[in-house]
Amino acid sequence: MIDTKDTLKAPPAGDLGAQDLEVVPVRNYGRWIAAVTSLLALVGLSGSLAKNDNLHWDVVGRYLFADLIFDGLGTTLWLTAAAMALGLGVGTLIAVMRLSSSPVLYGIATAFVWVFRGTPLLVQIIFWGYAAALYKYIKIGVPFTDITFFQTETNAVLTPAIAALLALGLNEAAYASEIVRAGIQSVDFGQTEAAHSLGMRPALTMRRIVLPQAMRVIIPPMGNETINMLKMTALVSVISAHDLMSNIQDVYAQNYQVIPMLVVASLWYLALVSVLSIPQAWLERRYGRGTARGGATSPLRRLVGGAVGLTGKKDKEDGR
Repeated sequence: MIDTKDTLKAPPAGDLGAQDLEVVPVRNYGRWIAAVTSLLALVGLSGSLAKNDNLHWDVVGRYLFADLIFDGLGTTLWLTAAAMALGLGVGTLIAVMRLSSSPVLYGIATAFVWVFRGTPLLVQIIFWGYAAALYKYIKIGVPFTDITFFQTETNAVLTPAIAALLALGLNEAAYASEIVRAGIQSVDFGQTEAAHSLGMRPALTMRRIVLPQAMRVIIPPMGNETINMLKMTALVSVISAHDLMSNIQDVYAQNYQVIPMLVVASLWYLALVSVLSIPQAWLERRYGRGTARGGATSPLRRLVGGAVGLTGKKDKEDGR
C-alpha cells in the first residue's frame, strides 16, 4: 500500500534555494533584426541621395538660408499662429453652441461646420482670394436702402495675407469645434452638476471645471492640427500670399531648379514640425498627469532609454 502522505510530502525549504533557479532572459531577436534592417536601409537611402547629382546640392545650400526663404518663413509662421488662434477661438465658441439647448445656436453652429468642413480648403482659399469678383465693395449701412455708413474696396481689405488667414482660420475652426466638443463630452456630467450645486454659473463651470479636464483629450489632436496647419499654409501659394512655398515657387520659376528648391522647402518644413512637436509633447504630459498614460515619454527618450536599458540588462547578465 502506497502512503500518499509520503508521496505528496513537499521537499525541505532549503533544497530549492534561489541560487538553483535558472533565469532565462527574453531574447527579442526580431526587434534587433528590424532595427539593423531599418538602419541599413536608411544608410543606403542617404548614400544614394548624397551621390545623386540631379539634386544639385549646391543650389540647395545656396538657397537654404537665403533672405527670400526667411521672408517666406516669417509669413508661414505668422499665418500658422494667427490661423490656429482664430480657429481655436471660433471653434471653442462653435463647440459650446453645438452643445447648447437652444435650437437656434445649435442650427447656426451645425451649418457653420457643415459648410467649412464640407468644402475643400483649396476652394476656400481661392474663394477668399478672389472675393472681390463677388463683391467689389464692402459696405456697412441700412439694408435695402441707399444709406451707407462705411464703404471701401474689397481688395483693399482682403489682401492675400488676410484672405489666407480667413480661409485657414475658419476652416480650422470647423475641425477644432469637433475636437473641443469631443473633449467637453469626455468630462463626466457629474462634474458640472457638482459645480452648479456649489453656485457656479455655467460659464464659470465651463472655464474652471470642464475645460481644464477636457484638455487632456483636446491637446493631442489639436497639436496634430497645428502641425497640419503649418503644412497647409503651402496652399496659399495659389493666391501669392508670399509664404515659404510661394517664394520657393517664384525662385524655381526663374532658375528652373524645381527639385532642389522643393528639397529646401521640405527641409524647412521638417525642421519646423520637429520644433512644434516639443511643446506638444510637453503639453500632453502636463495635462495628462494623474492618468494611466500621463507619464508618456517622447520618442527620443524612449529610444535612448531603450538603448540604456538593454545595455544595463546585458551588464547584469554578464555579472558586471
